[in-house]
Amino acid sequence: MKVLVTGVKGQLGYDAVNELEKRGHIAVGVDIAEMDITDKVNVSRIMSEVKPDAVIHCAAWTAVDAAEDNEEKVRLVNAVGTENIATECNKLGCKMVYISTDYVFDGKGEEPWQPDCKDYKPLNVYGQTKLEGELAVAERLERFFIVRIAWVFGKNGKNFIKTMLNIGKTHDTVRVVNDQIGTPTYTFDLARLLVDMVETEKYGYYHATNEGGYISWYDFTKEIYRQVGYGTKVVPVSTAEYGLSKAARPFNSRLDKSKLVANGFKPLPDWRDALSRYLEELENGTN
Repeated sequence: MKVLVTGVKGQLGYDAVNELEKRGHIAVGVDIAEMDITDKVNVSRIMSEVKPDAVIHCAAWTAVDAAEDNEEKVRLVNAVGTENIATECNKLGCKMVYISTDYVFDGKGEEPWQPDCKDYKPLNVYGQTKLEGELAVAERLERFFIVRIAWVFGKNGKNFIKTMLNIGKTHDTVRVVNDQIGTPTYTFDLARLLVDMVETEKYGYYHATNEGGYISWYDFTKEIYRQVGYGTKVVPVSTAEYGLSKAARPFNSRLDKSKLVANGFKPLPDWRDALSRYLEELENGTN
């Protein structure tokens, strides 16, 4: 199978290409230099040349706070760019995997969000434009996977773990919010699932994070420092007490993942195990 992967320089795109190649598929990784997803003509030309059997669309604007001041640019990437790719997938008759987010929901309540829930109420520009991307895919294609993820970490770029490690080295105490609840997602594990999916015809909406239950960012930080042996004191605070963020964040990022098992997909490993493997990867300097 030939698979086009967008956002190859990002955390997930990098891992997706590696996983595809490991399984003997032809992976064509592109970033903005190779294919500007906001340019409809460019997308059409590149995809016509590649002629993929499937597209795993990882490219996105993910800087949540910065999105609040750049709505037009963010929409161009997350909504229009996705629409351009979905339109070409429709023309070429190829499958599409679109990576979405828990931010399409308003994060109210404590019940886990179901993958087929359509009660969308994004709280910020990032969530709204990712939702517009979802709708662009679903309106144009029948052969699609929309996979919502949360709290992502991987090899390339910035993420919460790298930030907490840097802070822990220079601070005795760190304040972390304890009223936003979800589960982390390791891109190495997610890439395996995405390739599992693209090898099937089990289309639809899915939620995918690591297993191990629902936690707060405070819980996550405590475990990060425990595994690396930092003595940094972690102080739990509310989102209101923490302040700082320009964009509103959902309090409830619990994603129900039971549909994965129901459709025969193997769940991702426990997030603690994923964290351990990731920290070892960082320690070995392979990032």
